[in-house]
Amino acid sequence: MPGGRLTQQDRQQIALGLADGLPYAEIARRLDRPTSTITREVMRNGGPTAYRADLAHRATERRTHRRRQAAPRGPEASPQPHGRDAEAVRDYEETLTTVFMQSGLPKMMSRVLSCLYTTDAGSLTSSELVRRLQVSPASISKAITFLESQDLVRRVRDERRRERYVVDDDLWYQAMVASARSNAQLVEAARQGVGILGPDTPAAVRLENIARFLDFVGEGLTRAAEQAREVLYTHPRET
Repeated sequence: MPGGRLTQQDRQQIALGLADGLPYAEIARRLDRPTSTITREVMRNGGPTAYRADLAHRATERRTHRRRQAAPRGPEASPQPHGRDAEAVRDYEETLTTVFMQSGLPKMMSRVLSCLYTTDAGSLTSSELVRRLQVSPASISKAITFLESQDLVRRVRDERRRERYVVDDDLWYQAMVASARSNAQLVEAARQGVGILGPDTPAAVRLENIARFLDFVGEGLTRAAEQAREVLYTHPRET
């Protein structure tokens, strides 16, 4: 039914839609589902080129079974802070993970980042991430190393000298600045090619156009990031 969990027949329709080259939004419309549901379903089960309805259905059943086994029961179940719906939070984390994957991040890095962003503290230790994501410490270490290299997380030491992994407002600014720096390197390489290939040749003109475009975008990106850093950040109210 609309809004319920995907059935095996739904997944077969998704597979047919992908085979026909339909966009996620059209598949979602035909199934009367949110586009995010279809996007998440496809991305977590191999992507648009490898999605298989039967494999996706079995994988979902296994995940549901593991989740039920792992879930605390009765009075031992820990309540969500701020009265949140635990299942809604879990579904949102999966949606956010899918969005990060679509932006180009590998799956484990996306899961770690999603976990950090949906934590009120904005920081977790390695052992906390291992417990929440049910993966090995080595997987967490590899994911954090990658995310840190992209300026998407940073490491700090808490009062107990434990290493914590943090996401905060300034990280997005740093990521935008890093992107602008990458653009600048491309501009320099393109203009070097202009000199080597000869001015006014078709190849040189193409490279010069690339350099101008990236130069303009990089400058605008840095300026916008600096302005946003100053005026757009909001902070939770003290309670």
